[in-house]
Amino acid sequence: MRKMVNGTAVAVDGKAVLLTGVPGCGKSDLALRLIDGSALLIADDLVELRRAGDHVQAGFPADAPADLRGRIEARGLGIVSVPAAGGPVRLALVVESSAGGAGDHENHQETQWFDVSVPVLRLALLEASAPAKVRLALGAAPGSIIRPS
Repeated sequence: MRKMVNGTAVAVDGKAVLLTGVPGCGKSDLALRLIDGSALLIADDLVELRRAGDHVQAGFPADAPADLRGRIEARGLGIVSVPAAGGPVRLALVVESSAGGAGDHENHQETQWFDVSVPVLRLALLEASAPAKVRLALGAAPGSIIRPS
């Protein structure tokens, strides 16, 4: 069972992060900033999700041209090569673009992919702190983030 999703996926410390949102919202920009901090590109623009046992994996689409593996579009620069993951990576977090900016506290909900729950974080992807927030969310123990009321 597989599903193709419009978005960009990176591996941060061995955990896949799927970045979603409308075109131009900053998915590739955030991915580049995470890659600059040692993340690996899984796929840009189209990500293949597959069920693997009790979890979901994000990978480079099997049907995509092989020469696009490890390439991402850097707006204003073009399509560039970046460090890439060697294969599918277990999906740990979905980051949805939020136009609401820093005040959006409806965070850390969950979404279902193939009947598997995956945490969701809503962020303004172009905020300077977005890469740090992604890393903090990935490292946080369940229930350890206290939401303002």
